[in-house]
Amino acid sequence: MLIRAAMPQDAGACLAIYAPHVSAGATSFEEVPPTVDEFALRIRRILRTHAFLVAEADGELAAFAYAGPYRERPAYRWSAEVSVYVAARHHRKGVAKGLYRTLFELLEQQGYRQLLAAVALPNPASIRLHHSLGFADVGVFCNVGWKAGAWRDVAWLQRPLGRPPTETSAPPSPGAPVRLSGPVEI
Repeated sequence: MLIRAAMPQDAGACLAIYAPHVSAGATSFEEVPPTVDEFALRIRRILRTHAFLVAEADGELAAFAYAGPYRERPAYRWSAEVSVYVAARHHRKGVAKGLYRTLFELLEQQGYRQLLAAVALPNPASIRLHHSLGFADVGVFCNVGWKAGAWRDVAWLQRPLGRPPTETSAPPSPGAPVRLSGPVEI
């Protein structure tokens, strides 16, 4: 598998991976899958400030991972929220770990210091993935979303990135270009 930066042209393939999480489960709290044009816009918007990566296997998209702002207030600017989605036929092959590790390197280059992940429960595979990459449980918001016929809890996990922040930590450079040293093979 190769990891590379996403392009708006990847929207259709990303949407094919993402839509089942919207339509057939509670992994995503969206109720209607976005259109291809809406997804392409999301890719463009995320690439302006953070990073959006895809993994290719045999010429097809197998997964994607991205980061975005944790919250909009300026005090949160050192933190980013991360997500990863893997096509069903590529589960349990290390794709999510490979994408996340590469994403974390890029976010560290930009100056981010804390990563956060929200996981709709129950989702033991996602919790295991995040724990294996150094995320710690920080809390559960109970009954915060109604999806797939039930109230859903959301676990929040956090992972420090790079060196600990100090009083003199420069703010992240979200507009700074992030560079892969070329396609990353996993």
